[in-house]
Amino acid sequence: MRQKREDVRNIAIIAHVDHGKTTLVDELLKQSGVFRENQEVAERVMDSGDIERERGITILSKNTAVTYKGTKINIIDTPGHADFGGEVERVLKMVNGVVLVVDAFEGAMPQTKFVLRKALELKLPVIVCVNKIDRPEARPEAVVDEVLELFLDLDADEAQLDCPFVFASAKTGTATLDLAEPGKSMIPLFETILDYIPAPEGDPEAGTQVLISTIDYNEYVGRIGVGKVDNGSVRVNQEVVIVNHHDPDTRRKVKISKLYEFDGLNKVDVTEAGIGSIVAISGISDIHIGDTLCSPESPVPIPFQKISEPTIAMHFIVNDSPLAGQEGKYVTSRHLRERLFRELNTDVSLRVEETDTTEAFKVSGRGELHLSVLIESMRREGYEFAVSKAEVLYKTDENGKRLEPMELCYIDVPEEFSGSVIEKLSQRRGELRNMGAASGGYTRLTFSIPSRGLIGYRGEFMTDTKGNGIMNAIFEGYGPYRGDIQYRKQGSLIAFEAGEAITYGLYNAQERGALFIGPGEKVYSGMVVGQNGKAEDIELNVCKKKQLTNTRSSSADEALRLTPPRILSLEQALEFIDTDELLEVTPKSLRIRKKILDPTQRKRAAMRTASQAQNQ
Repeated sequence: MRQKREDVRNIAIIAHVDHGKTTLVDELLKQSGVFRENQEVAERVMDSGDIERERGITILSKNTAVTYKGTKINIIDTPGHADFGGEVERVLKMVNGVVLVVDAFEGAMPQTKFVLRKALELKLPVIVCVNKIDRPEARPEAVVDEVLELFLDLDADEAQLDCPFVFASAKTGTATLDLAEPGKSMIPLFETILDYIPAPEGDPEAGTQVLISTIDYNEYVGRIGVGKVDNGSVRVNQEVVIVNHHDPDTRRKVKISKLYEFDGLNKVDVTEAGIGSIVAISGISDIHIGDTLCSPESPVPIPFQKISEPTIAMHFIVNDSPLAGQEGKYVTSRHLRERLFRELNTDVSLRVEETDTTEAFKVSGRGELHLSVLIESMRREGYEFAVSKAEVLYKTDENGKRLEPMELCYIDVPEEFSGSVIEKLSQRRGELRNMGAASGGYTRLTFSIPSRGLIGYRGEFMTDTKGNGIMNAIFEGYGPYRGDIQYRKQGSLIAFEAGEAITYGLYNAQERGALFIGPGEKVYSGMVVGQNGKAEDIELNVCKKKQLTNTRSSSADEALRLTPPRILSLEQALEFIDTDELLEVTPKSLRIRKKILDPTQRKRAAMRTASQAQNQ
């Protein structure tokens, strides 16, 4: 007999990146009394990773819970970036409704559409929270119309269209249902959640059914499965069977050794949990996302959507440059292998494959950001390695035609820059689908473009729009191959010999293009020290000293003036490297280098490639 459990609500907070989800969760935690009166609380407390805090983005979905008027509200804070879309799809299976956060100035953005479509497909009720109404340029009424239009575009049903709107300022911790009345606290949002989000349903007398939707990982207890109790109850020391909807052969008996529920930011030990509870289960070593834990008497798996396939891949290679092993703590292939396979414990959208050499691993992910976050994490942990340029993963259709991943790219730019953006993206095989006015005097351009067309474009885009453009892309599916793309029009400046860069050598080199290094930096033959102004690669001697002579002219000893070098960030370096280059990553340095360091062998390889291209 199915029953409702009125003392629990399960919600996910979904939104486009940077619309204030995590700050909103902060306020819900504070105002529900999770923290003591005098407790110091970090801003965006849910973003626990260093990289999440620095970049202001959420990478992994997080669980928390607050209690309001005796009802436990389980809240899941989800990522907003398309690269982490796999996280959003999964957690929606755990909840009975969503709070869609929309910026009161920016309005409905591409990722808003992506996450809302997922929620509507699962027939989840939606509360729309128009956030940042305290922004000077906020336009909440217009944003409400935009969101309703989006609901209509996504074929929402009558009940979903009749959703409540809450106007909030997460920064000041206030919410209101009527714009004419200023909010005093988050109570209107709490009340709307209790009234509008249905209580979880299930049969408490039936056999146990818990679908694992996310995996946490802890050094001490290993893998921790997080999921919702759909039917029956779950107890410590209970024997259960693991089954999987997509893998009918899976059937293993296991024992639940530890059971936790969420309370505020903590996991709390419990001995039993009933229907509707979101629980964390440890003690099962090889538990996976999509597994259902069932009673041995009735092992019925719960259907679960497949996790989105990776679209982009890079090779992670043991560092073999002349400066290898000087800055990193973990440098061998064994270290690299262990670390990459450990990442699979928590990141299900990632794939790691062995290659024909033990020195390299093929790592596939959802996008450049997805992989660059992994590179940055490993670098901070003391790993030293090299990575190749990102390449897209192709497929072939039944007729043997090559298919490639396509993206829908939405760009908001001031009108004067739209011409150069259209020209650049057309060169990268983009097709302009739509062009119209966006808010704040901007033009919105919509392109269909191959994923590889966007590799390395973001930095160029920022330069072309003088930092005023906003670019968002969403995976659209696979489409026919659109032809070759030339990524980089300029060549590299390559160091000719090993040593230390000297002002005199750099002064002569800077006439050829932009330098990436300053005086005193170690270089080696085959290392890229700058970008040439022309298309070809040039080899230079940046370690060259000035010849001393007996005679001096009056102007000879004037100080040599160096232009400050262009220091590339990790993302910029990944965007810059070409297919014949690698990025050497160490805890202290990022160095770009040619795959083949020896100049003679490099020329031979280039000639071979050119002759093969002619023969084809």
